Amino acid sequence: MISLPRILALACACGLLAACASGPSIRSDYDRNADFGRYRTFGFAAAADAGQPGHGTQLADRLKAAARGQMEMRGYTYTERDPDLLVNFSAKVEEKTVGAPGGGSAPLPVWGYRTGFYSGWPGHPFGGPDLRYSEGTLNIDVVDARRKQLVWEGVSVGLVGDTALVPSPEQVGQAVARLYARYPFRAGVSAPQLPVQ
Repeated sequence: MISLPRILALACACGLLAACASGPSIRSDYDRNADFGRYRTFGFAAAADAGQPGHGTQLADRLKAAARGQMEMRGYTYTERDPDLLVNFSAKVEEKTVGAPGGGSAPLPVWGYRTGFYSGWPGHPFGGPDLRYSEGTLNIDVVDARRKQLVWEGVSVGLVGDTALVPSPEQVGQAVARLYARYPFRAGVSAPQLPVQ
């Protein structure tokens, strides 16, 4: 017979696996008042070079390369001198812990269907082991360089594997492409070209 703590631990693990199978949670938004038709060039914000989480590293180089590819694919031209748009990013990993509900002994009655007829065992242990996991967040901002105003933001949050390893260029490219799939504009065009999700 499987004990209640094991059932709870298995349920938590299954829930996390199901969440992992669906992929990262992605959200994006853009400034409806910005004239995207004015934007034809882009560069990287100074913060994209150093001093921010995920910057000044091999990961930063991979993020820049992937973001540059996505912007150029949309018709923007990269320039280091007076770009219309600045691309900035942040990548971080947080260690999270999910505890099984309860702890100690279950109150009487243990299960609601026993109410009024009979009760569970007093002192039956309730709860289970804590589950630890790593959650990664990738944030890409596109900023109007002249106005210093955020015009688009994409955020991806999901489970990450081995945090000691730098993701491969392919993995970074896929993560950035998933975010840019929500970027609905092309260079020099004011109206969104893709459905905003």
